[in-house]
Amino acid sequence: MTAPLRVVVADDHPIVRGGIVALLQSEPDIDVVGEAADGQHAIELATDLEPDLVLMDLRMPKVGGAEATARILATRPAVKVLVLTTYESDENILTAIEAGATGYLLKAAPQEEILAGIRAVARGEVALAPRIAALLVGRMRRPAAPVLTARELEVLARVAEGDSNPQIAARLFLAEATVKTHLLHVFEKLEVSDRTRAVTKAMELGLLRR
Repeated sequence: MTAPLRVVVADDHPIVRGGIVALLQSEPDIDVVGEAADGQHAIELATDLEPDLVLMDLRMPKVGGAEATARILATRPAVKVLVLTTYESDENILTAIEAGATGYLLKAAPQEEILAGIRAVARGEVALAPRIAALLVGRMRRPAAPVLTARELEVLARVAEGDSNPQIAARLFLAEATVKTHLLHVFEKLEVSDRTRAVTKAMELGLLRR
């Protein structure tokens, strides 16, 4: 017979943690070997017990789930980490995955989905909630922001301040023709045809501060 999957559950909310533990302990192929109420304790349990998998909440006291994930995997790379959280923003997802988490599920998911995710991650597969997978695919499909040179950004910043080409040339110690050339390159890269749209699009892309 295959040995039960050894799991550590890390969640700072005692009622939620208790519910997760009860769910896992009802499965004959899963054995909860430890419980942590904060990220630091999760690191210690993962180090001492070397479980097969850590079920990790993201927002916890002392050490957050993403940092705890990175620290666990730095010393125990064989341990799998599956994030189980209520947070589904792009930043939360990317931070957790960059830290080394093999899966990202939401607490609101059906129990069957959570159990299937745990077993998938234990097999070395990736487990993502459907909404999380959709967010990641959408992010990957976004076109990359155009790259403006430092000088082009300087010129565009002066345009945003309302300076004319002669004023920009004087401020940046450039020839007016050079300013025009930089602006033409900016228009081409941003796919715009005028100064106002260049500024607004650069702000939309995060190239200029509002």
